Amino acid sequence: MTRRISWALLAILVLAQICYPLTTGATRAGLTVATVVLGWLLSVGHALLSRGPRVAAALVAVATGGGFAIEAIGVATGVPFGSYDYSGELGPKLAGVPLIIPLAWTWMAWPAWLAAVRLTGGGATTAGGSGPTLGRWVGRIALATVGLAAWDLFLDPQMVAEGYWVWRDATPALPGLPGIPVSNYLGWLLFAVLMMSALRPLAGPAAEHTDRRDHPMVALYLWTYFSSILAHAVFLDLPASALWGAAGMSVTAVPLAVTVLRARRAHDTRREDHQPHRPGVDATR
Repeated sequence: MTRRISWALLAILVLAQICYPLTTGATRAGLTVATVVLGWLLSVGHALLSRGPRVAAALVAVATGGGFAIEAIGVATGVPFGSYDYSGELGPKLAGVPLIIPLAWTWMAWPAWLAAVRLTGGGATTAGGSGPTLGRWVGRIALATVGLAAWDLFLDPQMVAEGYWVWRDATPALPGLPGIPVSNYLGWLLFAVLMMSALRPLAGPAAEHTDRRDHPMVALYLWTYFSSILAHAVFLDLPASALWGAAGMSVTAVPLAVTVLRARRAHDTRREDHQPHRPGVDATR
């Protein structure tokens, strides 16, 4: 049931994102809001159905609640992202922050966390163990942090190009990405470290392993990576952010894609090895 619901929501989300480059103006802004809400429902719903209310509540508290708090501080003080203002195109605001913004943090925080868990040996067989070593824990936090924060190399250039928010002082900026200060990306890294460090203690041991139920989240992360490269390079006329985002998210996305492909090949090999031999069939044919 968990996987069916998650796959269905993911399919709707993918369809909405495919439609994004085909729209303009208020329609595109409305589609942006709808996409973020769908992403939030997908990630929080998956956490709830696959691991229970504690994990879902921890995700909402850390990513949605924490995301709103850091954005409200950022809008009011310019710390840690730099000075910026949101337009009125993304729906209602609270403390100067559109309410969908912290939902976006949540949408990508959960698949980034699960990707990092999978890459650092958090398979189902380790769920009953004593937990990861210090080195594995540090690696997990690092991968999850980069996996989330690097998404902003796609997101911010796209949203700034649409006029959804604007920076008062956008210097210094990354080459090819004018209008966005480097402090923004450093701020994302800082908050992502805090978020990922807090998620596991609040969520409990259920957040320490992955299994087949998490395939939709893995697909979401990889879809976000590869589709963002394509969209920015081809449809949105943002080639620089396509390159920066491809490089940044590759730290987590590329090893994850390799792991998925290897697991798929191993699964296919096991199926072939367990197929019964039919007498009278020439195996060389």
